[in-house]
Amino acid sequence: MADLFPIKRALISLSDKTGLPQFAALLHRFGVEIISTGGTAEAIRKLGIPVTSIDAVTGFPEIMDGRVKTLHPKVHGGLLARRDDPAHVAAMQQHGITAIDLVCVNLYPFEQTIAKPDCTLEHAIENIDIGGPSMIRSAAKNHAHVAVVTAPAQYARVEAELTQYQGCTTGVLREQLAAEAFALTSRYDASITAYLTRSGDTLFPPVLGLSLVKTDDLRYGENPHQKAAMYRHRVKDGSRFGTGPSIATAEQLHGKELSYNNINDAAATLELALAMKRVDPSRVGACVVKHTNPCGSALASSVRDAVDLAIAGDPLAAYGGIIAINEVVDEAAAERLCHKDCFFEVVIAPAYSSGALAMLRSRWANVRILATGELARAARHDSELELRTIPGGVLVQERDVSLTPTTAMTHKAGPAPSVDQLRAASFLEATGRFLFSNAVLVGGFVEKNLRMFGAGAGQMDRVTSCKLAVEKAGKHAAGSIAYSDAFFPFSDGPEVLIGSGVKMLVHPGGSKRDQDTFELCDKHNVTCVLTGTRHFRH
Repeated sequence: MADLFPIKRALISLSDKTGLPQFAALLHRFGVEIISTGGTAEAIRKLGIPVTSIDAVTGFPEIMDGRVKTLHPKVHGGLLARRDDPAHVAAMQQHGITAIDLVCVNLYPFEQTIAKPDCTLEHAIENIDIGGPSMIRSAAKNHAHVAVVTAPAQYARVEAELTQYQGCTTGVLREQLAAEAFALTSRYDASITAYLTRSGDTLFPPVLGLSLVKTDDLRYGENPHQKAAMYRHRVKDGSRFGTGPSIATAEQLHGKELSYNNINDAAATLELALAMKRVDPSRVGACVVKHTNPCGSALASSVRDAVDLAIAGDPLAAYGGIIAINEVVDEAAAERLCHKDCFFEVVIAPAYSSGALAMLRSRWANVRILATGELARAARHDSELELRTIPGGVLVQERDVSLTPTTAMTHKAGPAPSVDQLRAASFLEATGRFLFSNAVLVGGFVEKNLRMFGAGAGQMDRVTSCKLAVEKAGKHAAGSIAYSDAFFPFSDGPEVLIGSGVKMLVHPGGSKRDQDTFELCDKHNVTCVLTGTRHFRH
């Protein structure tokens, strides 16, 4: 093969020394001269393998606590020189530069460092690698002649080629490794950017860096003719992209692989379950989502009751939906989930008792069972960014995590709300925030538990949403509480709700005709409370 290139000289500098003994032995077996730095050089010497220290190559000691050791022409000249260019070869001879044919480098553990709770800015800065990315980029640029190895997972591929081609690598492999190298340095820089812009007033930096790693190729996207994949955020430092429980990091305990739609719906379901943890951490929250819209949600004293009431929100829509519970699923809850009237695509919870997991696995061969781990971070108010692609660009906004404290709700008409009614209003706001606009939600108490009775969402007018909500609620509308994600532009929507028996209206307010709604409520002895916060979701 014309693009075969022999490995005669290699430079190894590793933070993660996994697999180093085998890889160094491989290179030694093929007669490769090994150059190395600091602790890596010492580790190779202990293996009994000859190694040349980097300062013997550069003629310059490692200085400034190791900040400067490989940033030298004898290193980068050896990496960047084109071996088929006479001028480059002449420059190497003139300056005593010897070619380096393979670089094996991984970077300072910046991401692991900033993930530690006690990490300081100074410590983070010292774990920003400079020499490593520089060598990787030099080698990757010159991949026509140089192989660049950046992870232990790549060692087997290199070994296979050296074995097959008697100490040489192919152009195909070198190009693959170069692409992976540039992807690594790009992610690394994005992680640093995200960390350094994680606080202060720089909510929207001039250049938005993302650090995403592909986790799966999916069977297809929303529809079979669309290709799809899932990526997860690499940053784990409390940045604005969030670090709490997520579908991207959940452990799948059972069932078929997740589809694009499964993942999208599951993410919305988990987010609502987390929001209910914020509303009342002393009670169990459960919710059912279909096509990213909640069709059932509940707060109850037990896991089984929460599951039962969430399903009851709209049993027809719940069939084939996704359910999330914000506490550990026990046998009683699993027994309810296994009823003949139930079918779920995905079940999500922090964890499952062994008996509950066995029951769910036995009931369904294909249901996806996801464990997110404990939800302690649910109550945090991280300022997260939400991205939405449009042709030619990306829209970026803060994620809507706002929930109105009951003390900030304003009584505007009708009887004064009770403490329980305000608690119900908070629950309905948490649920209604996840419905597509125009969204109207009807719910209330069932004994001492709270649940959703019915909703209208995604309509072009708010009156139709009101009609759908009370139709879904049926007899439960009488005496219930209605929540709207935005103000009522006219009193026609409230007339529909009040006519069905709703006894309390909750909405943000802000319409020029709010007074019409207030007067209607006073006339019918219906309580009206304003939250002051709109929750459009498009």
